[in-house]
Amino acid sequence: MMNPLPAEFADLEPFIGWALESERERNAKRYATEMIDIQRFHDAMVARAEAAIAYLDRKGFENLDPADRELLNMLLSLAEVAPAVTFYNSPQVSGGVDPKRVVPG
Repeated sequence: MMNPLPAEFADLEPFIGWALESERERNAKRYATEMIDIQRFHDAMVARAEAAIAYLDRKGFENLDPADRELLNMLLSLAEVAPAVTFYNSPQVSGGVDPKRVVPG
């Protein structure tokens, strides 16, 4: 179950499904999402990323509460989708591997 975002970032709540814990989950979400929805998430996050980073920096990693961690995970998802938006205009990146085929050791 996902936590709500910090009140200052309530406008990003429609994208809470991108607040995923692991790189594998974030990659799988990107791979399974239509480009139009990736673009919407990307644009919303880019517009708020500087404020979100500043907010999290003020709190310090060791002091993040569950809502803060959701925001952090959304920023990590932004990093995951940025190449798909910026370079490839596709959920699948060139030379990428289907995340279902990658099994961590």
